[in-house]
Amino acid sequence: MNEYALLLAPSANRVYADAAGRITRAELAVLAGAGVLDGAVDSIAERRIAGVGYVTFEATPSPRDLDRLANLSAAYALFERVGDDLLRPVPLHPLQRFDDDLITIPKYAGKTNEQFTRLLLNVTLLASASASGMLDRQLVVLDPLCGRGTTLNQALMYGYDAIGVELDGKDVDAYSAFLRTWLKRKRLKHTAETTPVRRERRLVARRFEAVLAGSKDDYRSGATQRVTVLHGDTTRARDFLRAGCADVVVADAPYGVAHGSRTEQGLSRRPLDLLAAAVPVWAELLRPGGALGISWNTHVARRDQAAAVLADAGLVPVAGPGYFDLSHRVDQAIERDVLVARKPG
Repeated sequence: MNEYALLLAPSANRVYADAAGRITRAELAVLAGAGVLDGAVDSIAERRIAGVGYVTFEATPSPRDLDRLANLSAAYALFERVGDDLLRPVPLHPLQRFDDDLITIPKYAGKTNEQFTRLLLNVTLLASASASGMLDRQLVVLDPLCGRGTTLNQALMYGYDAIGVELDGKDVDAYSAFLRTWLKRKRLKHTAETTPVRRERRLVARRFEAVLAGSKDDYRSGATQRVTVLHGDTTRARDFLRAGCADVVVADAPYGVAHGSRTEQGLSRRPLDLLAAAVPVWAELLRPGGALGISWNTHVARRDQAAAVLADAGLVPVAGPGYFDLSHRVDQAIERDVLVARKPG
């Protein structure tokens, strides 16, 4: 086996950057244990080389393995170690359907860290039955608490279709305005419209939907992607989304500090209230073999409590290598953790 050194991308969030090495080791362990690599990955560690921090590991990667490694959330550059003193660059080809300003341009209070958004999506995909198709299938990602769409845009970057649900109409309007402007500025062929969603003559949601392609030829041939955002209550998502519509569901739950979550009982500061009401609905939206990944503030809900909510909805929490090592500090009041569960089938 050869030794490799992964240089981590800089993060605009200093607190997250301080934990990036440890989190990347955990994410790499998740990838190594997912059964999708052609070769083994071993001896994962953090090491400083010439004063620079790297995540190092041993492997004999195939070209397809390198493509998977390229999509690690903090991957910036990969080197093969040659002796004790030399680093040989290894080309990386991550999934990147569009320019990365699709994700980096939006700036607003409460935006989830972009590297963490990618990590949450990655570890959820790797727990699903779709893990082997991560590089070449057009999967469907659902964020049932989508806010202004960071997860949706990351799904588009990967070449997937995206569905979002958001209760705050201002966030839905902000996402719609941004994406329309971005698509026009990039001169990408697309359609975009906002329409009401009715069931039995009753308005149940408002839908923004865009269909886009990377080129005019792709658009003409039908090689398009679709992003759909629904302004509605996530606990009532079955009123406007069909069962089994998503390969994976990812959600960054309210942290119960500055913002609460709304349920039929009103505003709550306890994310468990929202999860108890919403997870059974989200589980219905998953295809058999799909995975649900959530992040939440452990200061307001213990891991075993969150896991019990997922299990009560018929999901099986994942306990593979790396999945218990993703907890990290966001600020003084927030310690964020990740929990992933799979739908049998």
